[in-house]
Order: sequence, then structure tokens, then C-alpha cells
Amino acid sequence: MTSTRHLHRVPSPAQTRDTPLVDRYDQVRAASLALAAPLSDEDCAIQSMPDASPVKWHLAHTSWFFETFVLAPNVAGYRAFDPAYRMLFNSYYNAVGEKHPRPQRGLLSRPSRAEVAAYRGHVDAAMRSLLQQREPLSPDVASLVVLGINHEQQHQELILTDVLHMLSHNPMLPAYCTHDGPGGASDDARPAPALAWIGFDPGLREIGHASEAFAFDNEMPRHRVYLEGFAVASRPVCNAEFLAFIADGGYRRPELWLSEGWDWVNVRGVDAPMYWQRDGGGWGQFTLRGMRMLDLAAPVCHVSLFEADAYARWAGARLPSEAEWETAAADIAIEGHFQEGGALVPRTVAGPARNDGALAQMYGDVWQWTQSPYSPYPGYRTAPGAVGEYNGKFMCNQFVLRGGSFATPRSHVRASYRNFFPAPARWQFSGFRLARDAA
Repeated sequence: MTSTRHLHRVPSPAQTRDTPLVDRYDQVRAASLALAAPLSDEDCAIQSMPDASPVKWHLAHTSWFFETFVLAPNVAGYRAFDPAYRMLFNSYYNAVGEKHPRPQRGLLSRPSRAEVAAYRGHVDAAMRSLLQQREPLSPDVASLVVLGINHEQQHQELILTDVLHMLSHNPMLPAYCTHDGPGGASDDARPAPALAWIGFDPGLREIGHASEAFAFDNEMPRHRVYLEGFAVASRPVCNAEFLAFIADGGYRRPELWLSEGWDWVNVRGVDAPMYWQRDGGGWGQFTLRGMRMLDLAAPVCHVSLFEADAYARWAGARLPSEAEWETAAADIAIEGHFQEGGALVPRTVAGPARNDGALAQMYGDVWQWTQSPYSPYPGYRTAPGAVGEYNGKFMCNQFVLRGGSFATPRSHVRASYRNFFPAPARWQFSGFRLARDAA
């Protein structure tokens, strides 16, 4: 009998400018520990593929970020917890120095999970002292703290993606947890609303981050783009619709695939989204809540850009550009299924089924592939120093995803947010919605 664990409720940080910075820091740090709480020490040490990292490493690296970029340069007399950690938990910051090879993070049996917890405690104590001092932080230091908070939120989602991948390799298919978030299993029985097309007139638009609230540098500067008339689907593609693509031989029809995608399908023997398994006459899907019957109404998840693009061709449509996606999302309230809700799987549309032609699920549930290569906006300049490596160095051979997922913290999502992955990647909680040119 497979044992399961229950998820500790993830705190919901009120990430607003009015919340004291020390409270925002504490809330995000607590949320990371809550995500790791259902896991055993063994769970936290495993690296299931080179692109994933052990949970223990995520917990240490996010502490390393604050120690390396905030505490060491700005706190007189700060004592590093262990000088060896500077190399062990460096991810890709070449300007900082040597780093442990990413594919070998799972070989770090030491430090132990308990020692990593002590490291977090050491960093937290120093950070609280810094954030609670009488003199206000300089704008540069305060900006680094806010960057570290948002960086840790990114790793919270990565904890869940990496844990799912790790557990999927266990023949017992154990669940990460059995907690059912608000809305419960009744959401699974709700049918997907009918798909409608929402049109947008041609014209000059502005995209990119516009407010004084935090954003990553790759979301700026705000700039103008001209868009021809287009339409986007009212919701993401659902599992039932993707099953129709499979039944029609979608994975066996080269005319639907980009050349590199067709090679990828054949070399890897891909014939369904990641984590799908045939179960007798139907399909099941391995999720953070264990093996489940495929929810036909839920957005399709764990598909690559290649699969999303092939489906769009099959459906007589295409993927939206990121400028089209952001234009469509600009006036949509940020609501949906996020990390704090504890759903742990994509759901159908929150609330009553929408059949009124309004855009639904622009945010949450699944990241949405766009057709746009990840490249700098006009006027983008890489930030000086090591933190300039955070985004700019990855602007090659990646594609943009938008909107967040059920594993993204609610406060981390905005219309201008640009996620990015290589075209074959599908261990992320990635889905898509369709677009087409105006008639």
C-alpha cells in the first residue's frame, strides 16, 4: 500500500508595497519550508534528471542568494555559515566564482537536510536583523532583497515540478500529498466551457511592465508593438480536445510538426503528454496527488512547444505571440488556481462555467506557450554585476510562456511576466491556448 503525506498549508504572502519587507521575507521563506514539509529526507536528496534539482538544493540555493548578494556585501562582520557553500549552491553566476556541476547536484549527500535547515536559520537571523534595523535600507539593497524574494518564489514552483518528476520514476507512483485544495474534487466533474474566439482590432499596443511594483528586468522596458487583427481562444486547450488530436494520428503526421519537433517525436517515441499513461480503455495522469483518471475538462498540461504547435496546426489555428497574449490579458483580473489554493493539479474554470465568450484562465492552472522566441525587448540593457546574469544570458533557443500555473504563487503573477523554456521542455506545468488571424 502506497503511503501518502499531507501538504502543510502554504502561507499566502500579501506581497504588496505596504507590507513590511521583513514580513514579506518571512512569509516567502516559510512557504518554501511548507512545500518541503510533506517530503522525507530521501525525497529531498534525489535529482531525477540534469534539468531538475533536489529539494534540499533549492532550499540551500535560495539562502545562498541572500547570503551572497545581500548579507556578505552589505553587513559588516557577517560570517558565512560555511565558505564551501559559496561554490556548492551557486547555480549559474559565473561572476561569483566556481559552481558545482548542475547534473551532479543529486550526488551531494552532504550537507544533510538538517544542515541545510541550519543554514537557512543562520541566513534568516542575519536577514531579519538587517531588515529590522533602525536605519532604512539603501534603495539598492532593498531592491536586492525584493529580487531575492521573487527568486525564491520561482524556486517554490521548481520544487513542485522537480518533485513530480522525481516521484514519477518510482514504480509505486507515490503521491506528494493527498490534500484537496479549496473547491475540492467537485471541480473535476465540471465540464469545460464551450470554446469561443475573442477578437482584437489591429493597432499600436504597449507591452512590458508599466508600474512601480517589482518586475524582472526582462519584462522591461515597456514599448510599442503593432499588431494585426487577431483572435484568441476563450480558454486553454483541454485534455478532451488533445485526446481528439491523438486519436486522429496527431503524433504520426509529419505535416503537423516543426522539423525539429518531428525529429524529437520520433527519437523519443513521444505519443502523449508527459505523465499520461494508458489505463485499460482510458487514460490516467500522474500528478502531485498521485495517479488519477484523466480529467477531460482540465487544461492539457506537460506539453512541449512542439506538441502545442502541432495541435494548433491540426486545429487550423496557431499559438499567440507574447504581445498578443499580453494584449489580451492586460485588463483581465488575476484570478484562478494558484499555489496557495493547494489544488496541485490544473482545474477547470474557477466558479461557474463560462459560456459567455469572456476570456477565462488567462492566469493560473497552466503556463501558456507562445510562439515568441525569448529575446530582449527594444532598449533592454543587462544589469551590471553578477545579478545581470539572472535573465539576459538565457536569451537564446528558448520560447516564452505566460500566465503562471497552479504551482505559481499568486503574488508572483502579472500580465507582463515572461517565463521561458526550450521547445522540447515539458516537465514544467505547461499548456497552451490557441490564436488565429482576424478573419
